Amino acid sequence: MADDFDSFFDDEHFDTVADDAKAKPVEAPVKSRRELRERRRRNRSKRQKRIIFTAVFVVLVLIVVVGVTSVMHSLRGIAGGSSSAKSTAQSLDYYDEQEGEEVQFTIESGQDATTIAANLVAQDIVKTTDGFLNAVRAKNAESKLQPGVFTLHKHMSSSSVIDILTDTSAAQGILEVKSGERVSDVISAAAAASGIAESEFQAIIDAGGSSILPEEAGGSYEGWFEPGSYNVSDSSTTAESIIRQLVEARIAKLEKLGVAEGQRERILNIASIIEGEVFQDEYRGKVSRVIYNRLDKNMPLGMDSVVAYGNNVTSSQLTNDMLNDSSNPYNDRINTGLPPTPIGIAGDASIQAAMNPEDGDWLFFCTVNLETGETKFTASEDEFYQFRDEYKQWLAANGLDG
Repeated sequence: MADDFDSFFDDEHFDTVADDAKAKPVEAPVKSRRELRERRRRNRSKRQKRIIFTAVFVVLVLIVVVGVTSVMHSLRGIAGGSSSAKSTAQSLDYYDEQEGEEVQFTIESGQDATTIAANLVAQDIVKTTDGFLNAVRAKNAESKLQPGVFTLHKHMSSSSVIDILTDTSAAQGILEVKSGERVSDVISAAAAASGIAESEFQAIIDAGGSSILPEEAGGSYEGWFEPGSYNVSDSSTTAESIIRQLVEARIAKLEKLGVAEGQRERILNIASIIEGEVFQDEYRGKVSRVIYNRLDKNMPLGMDSVVAYGNNVTSSQLTNDMLNDSSNPYNDRINTGLPPTPIGIAGDASIQAAMNPEDGDWLFFCTVNLETGETKFTASEDEFYQFRDEYKQWLAANGLDG
């Protein structure tokens, strides 16, 4: 009994009794050692469960705390990244603060985006070249930047600058020279674009241009202007400098295309007729061959575009009197050989066709559909008349025969 009594009051049992004294309901007194051991086992099991529960609870709390901390950190990172990106963008660009006066900005023909960017920065229109070039790439605008003089202002965003520089209606002082135009068309447009009186241009044309044109041109500017865009807004620009620029560009193009000096006037003459007769590239080489075949046979070329040029009208405006007027040196229905001068500005495709006619025995051709440009070729005059009837039928079907 002494051992049992002592063991009953050992530390472990005493703790159990103390714990049990707090529990409800109060357990009955121990009646045997077996019951005592069983009670101790149950108490140990309860303590272990409490410990496990507490540990699991602590772990769960830690997981929640770590998760919330991680989310907060990520949100701060995103906010910080966004702020950093915005800060970087702001360091490269202005945002239309519109500080300062208006600025006249010029883009020369042929300038690339990098050169334009550097010039914009130099005038303090945009903040950095990188900011402008990034905006150009984002808008896929490099090939759309227009030559000319533009009204901008200091401290503009690159995006808004690009919107203006790609707007053809915003460009000032630009002369557009197009294939098929005549000298009279060009000098009229040059006067409008430059603000220089048309009479100043006409005086140079009438003078023959001995210091501007090559000798083989024979004093005529017709055909010797190169198609393209030209900036004519500079205060130092004169009528003579504009015309000289057009001629020099044409000579440079002929050299690039491989047209030999001494043959340039003839090639430009033939090419101008090709340009005036068809507008589809697939037919240019064949029309060229018709011209050469007729020249070889000493036949009149019979091209309406040539007669029309001599009367300063379009082919659709020709009258029977005009077609039968033998006093017109450009009446190639009566006169043989090439006309006295080219009849307009030929594009590259027509010049190349004049240099490289297709092989064939064709002597006649007729466009049978003005809408599609379909053109038929033949060496037979009878078949040509069939083509002509087909053309008349198309005119009638489209209400154009009257």
